[in-house]
Amino acid sequence: MISYARQTPEEQPDASSPAADDHIAPAPRVSVQAFCETVETAAAVQSAGEDRRLGKAHLKIQMGGMAVAIEAYRTAPTPNVIILETEGRSDILGGLDQLATVCDAGTRVVVIGRINDVTLYRELVRRGVSDYVLAPVNALDVVRSVCNLFSAPEAKAVGRIIAIVGAKGGVGASTIAHNVAWAIARDLALDSVVADLDLAFGTAGLDYNQDPPQGIADAVFSPDRVDTAFVDRLLSKCTDHLSLLAAPATLDRVYDFGADAFDAIFDTLRTTMPCIVLDVPHQWSGWTKRALVGADDILIVGVPDLANLRNTKNIFDLLKASRPNDRTPLYCLNMVGMPKRPEINASEFAKAIESQPIAAIPFDPQMFGSAANNGQMIAEISASHRTTEMFLQIAQRLTGRGETKKPRGSFLSPLIEKLRAK
Repeated sequence: MISYARQTPEEQPDASSPAADDHIAPAPRVSVQAFCETVETAAAVQSAGEDRRLGKAHLKIQMGGMAVAIEAYRTAPTPNVIILETEGRSDILGGLDQLATVCDAGTRVVVIGRINDVTLYRELVRRGVSDYVLAPVNALDVVRSVCNLFSAPEAKAVGRIIAIVGAKGGVGASTIAHNVAWAIARDLALDSVVADLDLAFGTAGLDYNQDPPQGIADAVFSPDRVDTAFVDRLLSKCTDHLSLLAAPATLDRVYDFGADAFDAIFDTLRTTMPCIVLDVPHQWSGWTKRALVGADDILIVGVPDLANLRNTKNIFDLLKASRPNDRTPLYCLNMVGMPKRPEINASEFAKAIESQPIAAIPFDPQMFGSAANNGQMIAEISASHRTTEMFLQIAQRLTGRGETKKPRGSFLSPLIEKLRAK
């Protein structure tokens, strides 16, 4: 057992506090066995096993607590992680001493107990316990405890994946994804990458005025080669903080993938980039569903009509049910106020979906058309446009970050910019 201590009982965050919404990195492919005393804890562990962040972990639950664990491992190897529910000070310490005689080196132990005492906690740490969690626990407590075992404080933070998808084709989800990623990189100064998942018809290369010879197709068709160095070679640099994993946007082959086709790419990107924005095409397949369910944050884009309302609600409800321990998906309305088009207003949308849209982006064909044809972002066309501010607000909501304050420009700034351009 390792001797790496985490939080004292007094420091553990309550599940209802803001700390419960902190980013939790997914666990790797590990085996986890839980030995529970109560059905409530067993239910919480079972629910945690269904969480996306433990999707790669193999979880087994048994009733009986410490005694059953000790007996089980007399004749069987121990897993990567053991979760033990126990009651009583002597029961914990005495049981751990017995468990140590049958426990394999490298196994990590999480104890769930009801005694909130620093002296006991220090004794547990001395015996090599990795984490001590106060009962009663919920699913998120278990997810956090197991995942944190594999996220050492000194390790580089695992990247946050943001998935943006249209409720219907042609609603401008890709445009919004690209502009939000631009705001994350430029205004929030967060190193980011846009992964264009629409391999046949992706527009990220056009929108960023990039034409890289390689991109995401090279990775998805060569899964055995995917590692940090390989993916880095495929990235196209857009700005100091923004890179692009472009789609080929060609029809020389078909793009039929298995559900886990992009897993290796996403896992690799997580290790190198703080923020990954997925431009998810409007289609429903195993891999698109997996990309959405596996993302840390999700934005659904729709226009204010009936089909978009239905589709937004369907996607919203499915993702809420599939991600019970995650933040609720977000959605925004696009192309609001198109002349002569009957629209469903935002309040009716909110009533049907039971959630308010985070933005209602106005219909502005001149602005968006010019940006698309020039290979520019809205912020480059007009930094003071209200839509530019909306993209920044969306970026802040999706990342949980406030705006990075930029130095105030002097009256000479425009002249200096012109001189630099020369």
